[in-house]
Amino acid sequence: MTTTLARPDAGFVRSASEFTGTGRLLRLYLRRDRIVLPLWVLLLSLPLGSVYVTSTNKVYSTPTELESFRQSILNSPAELAMYGPMYNISHGAAGVWKAGMFHAIIAIATILTVIRHTRAEEESGREELLAATRVGRLANLTAALLLACGAAVATGVVSALSISSAGVPLAGSLAFGLAEAGAGVVFATVAAVTAQLSASARTARGIGFAVLATAFLLRAVGDMRSGDGPANPLTWLSPLGWSLQVRPFAGDRWWVLSLHVVAAVLLTLLAYALLRHRDLGAGLLAERLGPPTAGRALTGPIGLAWRLQRGTIVAWTIGFALYGTVIGSVVHGIGDQIGSSKTAIDVIERLGGTQRLEDAVLVAMFTMLGLMAAGMSISSALRLSGEENADRAEPVLAAAVGRIRWATSHLLFALAGPALALLVSGLCCGVVYGIAAHDVSGKLGRVLGGALVQLPAVWVFTGLAVAGFGLLPRRASTVWGLFVAAVALYLIGSVGDMPQGLLDLNPFAHLPKLPGGEFAVLPVAVLLAIAAALITVGLYGFRRRDLR
Repeated sequence: MTTTLARPDAGFVRSASEFTGTGRLLRLYLRRDRIVLPLWVLLLSLPLGSVYVTSTNKVYSTPTELESFRQSILNSPAELAMYGPMYNISHGAAGVWKAGMFHAIIAIATILTVIRHTRAEEESGREELLAATRVGRLANLTAALLLACGAAVATGVVSALSISSAGVPLAGSLAFGLAEAGAGVVFATVAAVTAQLSASARTARGIGFAVLATAFLLRAVGDMRSGDGPANPLTWLSPLGWSLQVRPFAGDRWWVLSLHVVAAVLLTLLAYALLRHRDLGAGLLAERLGPPTAGRALTGPIGLAWRLQRGTIVAWTIGFALYGTVIGSVVHGIGDQIGSSKTAIDVIERLGGTQRLEDAVLVAMFTMLGLMAAGMSISSALRLSGEENADRAEPVLAAAVGRIRWATSHLLFALAGPALALLVSGLCCGVVYGIAAHDVSGKLGRVLGGALVQLPAVWVFTGLAVAGFGLLPRRASTVWGLFVAAVALYLIGSVGDMPQGLLDLNPFAHLPKLPGGEFAVLPVAVLLAIAAALITVGLYGFRRRDLR
């Protein structure tokens, strides 16, 4: 009888083989994300010192002004829900108070990064091709996590250096940077788990964002209840709450970071376990069967475009509604929060372009919403490029659908989506502001004007995206660089001295300053003409060129 002895290192060989190819996949993903990844790392780190901390030091220069600012925050449930408490009156704590939103933003970035390189790769079929080579079962997920978590840590380090360069203590700067990185790492691992649940990348992203929204809600409610005292139990249920409870420049509670580490390790192990128990290309949640035949709404390109874009439009509109509600709740009586700080008033008036403080705040806030709407419009317009690159445009165009008709179906939602979001935001802000000021009828119309006047500048960016798609399809995404430049010009130009000629390159700089200012037809007409010309050129270029 022959006896077979088990190899003592068999378990190690099996474990090592599951990670085979991780390094090569990581290099591949770094190459694919060589533009997007550094962009979001720098955007979520460099402005912290040059914009947030420096501008706060200019605005609130004395302990009295800082204490007045802090008390106004603690007395505002809306601001506690949005940003959390300000725990002391140091310049560091005041400077990074609003930057607490970066914890949620970096979570969005890491969720998108992980899903892009895991579930989206499986859905497209590319992961199956890689799996047929010498690539371990866990290599792809591991490479995606290393990429996203490494970028989050890099963001935290650069954030710490940026904040400390503004003259505040290095320890507090490092505490904020690591808290920001911790939020990104935790939600990268959340995305690793959601990527195992559904066969659809869109559903996996949706579950990840639902978890993020729940974490934000728990943190917001907890902070409203606790103020600057001991954290409410709801806050401790949220990874975003953990990041704020590190309390940079207010005690630097390093031990809280261990919660991020433990959660990330447990979620990673859970993602590995789920991945081992499902088939490649499948999800653990059963897919719902669709109807046997398409509805009448899908009989044309407009119906198809709406089916593809409706989720994004609804999500953006809900976000704009919430932001408008927050603006409306804090703008009335804003002078109590600003106090007697002449510098603060000057900065707000520079942002808003009007002398009346409440109107200046509304102009500044709606300009920020306009910039967000421009980002929404760019994303919607570049769906054309995504459909073409994924080879889904060709079957549609092979039917009785012309190129211009197909392109304008997506363009319709790239133009109308931001208009709807700004309209809903203006309505929410106007009603809440009017209730606070006991003058709904008087405030609503003025606020709506301030929201909708952003559209000509928003549509200029729509035109830039369409022009890039039609004329330079391989470089269409470079419009995001122009968008980032516009955001930087607005934010940095408001707190620093920049040449007016450079500031004028931003389309939003030419809009009428509503409410409070006078409406001017000429700049609006010029911006609309530029947008129309860019769209026309882009559609003409698409009609003349070959499909990629």
